[in-house]
Amino acid sequence: MRILVVEDTVDVAEAIVASLTRIGHVVDWEAHGARAEARVLDPHYDLLVLDIMLPGVDGFELLRQVRAKGLATSVLMLTACAEIEERVHALDLGADDYLVKPFDYRELDARIRMLLRRGGGGGTNLLVAGKVSVDRKTRSVLLDGRPLELMRREVTLLEILLSRPGRIFGKDELIDRLFTIDDNPSANAVEQYVGRLRKKLVGAGFEIRTLRGLGYQVVLA
Repeated sequence: MRILVVEDTVDVAEAIVASLTRIGHVVDWEAHGARAEARVLDPHYDLLVLDIMLPGVDGFELLRQVRAKGLATSVLMLTACAEIEERVHALDLGADDYLVKPFDYRELDARIRMLLRRGGGGGTNLLVAGKVSVDRKTRSVLLDGRPLELMRREVTLLEILLSRPGRIFGKDELIDRLFTIDDNPSANAVEQYVGRLRKKLVGAGFEIRTLRGLGYQVVLA
């Protein structure tokens, strides 16, 4: 997933970013609510993790702006307050879930997997196409029942493509979902990762097809 974390407590934010990056997500971070206003409206984010108490503009207002624009981006709110009124208020404004600080990062990961399944329209962590299965919890891939060694971004790219077989993913969309704004990927970065995947997925039972000028799609054999 492409995730934006808006959290002003540096050590908490750095721990969240490190935890999510380690399991394969592409994560951006903003510490100031006002500076995050434009970024939360970027439709390329799959998930927003918003702290409620922020400098400039609080998490409630950021959430209001996201829903007022009609975006369906999943939103997970972080709060240091255990009061039920605050959590109910967040849900009423359109939050998909909330997590009370301090929290265990394993729970954060589990809640994000839940939101990923919900957004993908499925009830399982497993993606299956042809002879390939991807476990979104363990970030492991099997080809014909045998472990397949893939780089982190290769797993992410495969997960994106297999989440919607037949759908065409444009190059710009894939760049947005594979890289953070600080990565500065080369113009042919997506082609390179697609090429590597194709070589490793020989006999997978599906094709990663290039549609010139449009993008890439998974086509089942």
